[in-house]
This record gives sequence, C-alpha cells and structure tokens, in this order.
Amino acid sequence: MEGQPLVSVIIPTYNRPELLKLTLSGIMAQTYSNYEILVVDDGSPTDEAEKVCRPFEKVKYYKIENSGGPAKPRNTGIQKAKGKYLAFTDDDDLWLPEKLEKQVNILEKNPDFGLVHGCCEVIDEKGELQNRIIGRLRNPEEKHGDVSQKMLGRWTVMMPTSFIRKAVVDKVGFFNETMPPAGEDMEFWTRCSFETKFYYQDEPLVYYRVHGNNISDNKKGYQELPLHLKKVLDEVFEQKKITLITYKLLNQRLGILFVSRLKQNPLWILRNMKVFDSFWFIKRNYVKHLIASILKRH
Repeated sequence: MEGQPLVSVIIPTYNRPELLKLTLSGIMAQTYSNYEILVVDDGSPTDEAEKVCRPFEKVKYYKIENSGGPAKPRNTGIQKAKGKYLAFTDDDDLWLPEKLEKQVNILEKNPDFGLVHGCCEVIDEKGELQNRIIGRLRNPEEKHGDVSQKMLGRWTVMMPTSFIRKAVVDKVGFFNETMPPAGEDMEFWTRCSFETKFYYQDEPLVYYRVHGNNISDNKKGYQELPLHLKKVLDEVFEQKKITLITYKLLNQRLGILFVSRLKQNPLWILRNMKVFDSFWFIKRNYVKHLIASILKRH
C-alpha cells in the first residue's frame, strides 16, 4: 500500500523534552526515509513533549496515564505501529545517520533472521563521547545466530540498537508490564531469542547516553530478573523448544545468577532459591557461588 511505512520507530518518553528533541532530530537525519515515529508519553506532567513533536512531520504523539516504566509505552507503540519492522529507542539516545538503512538491508536480505542488534558508543549527559563501547563481547559470534542458550541470564540486546520484524513480536507478545522498570527488556529479548535468530552488527550506530536517571541503574529491580527469566525458561521447555538437559543447565545458570546477588537482599534471595532447586543448599555449584557472594560483602 502506497504511503505505508516499512519501519515503525517506537519511543517511550517521560518529562525529558530537550533530550527527546535531540533523539527525534537524529532519527529525522536518517539516510533511510520510509518510516514512522511513534512517541508515547508516559504521563508527563506538562505538554512540553507534545510541543517538541509537532514540527516533525513523521511523528505521531500519544499520551497515556503514567505507568512508571517503559514497558506500557512500548506496548502502546507496538499496538499502533503500521510497519513491517519495529525499531526501539529511548528518549535520551542518538542514532547515527545510517542506522536504519543498514538494518533494513540486513533483514531484507536475510529472511531467516528476525532481529538485528549491535553495540553502542557511550556519551555523557552533555552528549560528549566517553571513549567507551557497551554491548560488545570479546567474541561477537556469541551474539549472532541462535543465541537463546548463550544469552539467557548473561547479556541482553541494547535497546536503541534493536530492529525486529513485527511478525516475531506478534508471536512472542508484548513487554512484561508486571515487572519492575528494570530488566523487562532482557525478559522480552530472551523470549524473542527462542523464536528467531539474531543478527549482530559489530558496529556502533548508536550513542547511548549515561546519566543519573538511567533505569539500568535500578539494582533493586534487577533482583527479581532471574525469577522472570525462569518463567520464560519453563515456558519454552513446556513448548518443547529445548531438551531436558538444556533446561537443567540453563535453570542452574539462573539459580547461580540469583544466589550470586545475595548481598542485595539476603533473606529474600535465600527464601526464593527453591524456585530453581529445592535442594540447592547441598549442591556444590550453588554453595560455591553463595560463599563467593558472602565474601564479597566484606
């Protein structure tokens, strides 16, 4: 259909109009042009975000009741998206001009891949480069292809680099709105990893802004993450997407991740370890990481 965007760019925002303007300007400077931008305001107290969006002809602005996190705004964007592909970014990150063009080309030429992602260069609050790249592993192949078993509990997709077929999202469902506003992205990408192959671009096409308000700094919210990932693991096992041997190995990995966070909330962690193994306290691997976590406290 003529005029139908191939790509839908989804941006949750909350009370950061100046940064949002920079993010939108970077998207509008893309070398690829067949896209729409969906800005979903999570109940900002003013109408400044709407004013920022007005001059950008490709932008559609929506305001919802405050949910306290990015999951609901992203889901709202998914529901309203018209594109074959979805690209996510936050309202404080910046795209380099060729980001969309390169990612569209990758998925158009590689139909057996459902998602493209990559690494980011870090900038500070003022937008100055920090000579640091995040989202890159020593072995890039760890993030490429069938990554489901490699990814679980170890790494996630950098949100502003993500580019995914909407058909994959239609299969895996929305972002989890019941989780704390930290780790819900990792839970979502983990579900996607069991549905499709990931194409990793070892090229920073995004500037990732690090500042005091990053949700990724919410350590308390990440305490629950292994429990949510366990639910994902249980579901894919029930769907027979993995073998029993693989299930046991991945379950143990999540249990070790959970017990290794003992210092964050000792009693709560110990009480919930039974989710991974009722007899964890007599298993060598668990006890070893439990002791290591205790020693780190002193």
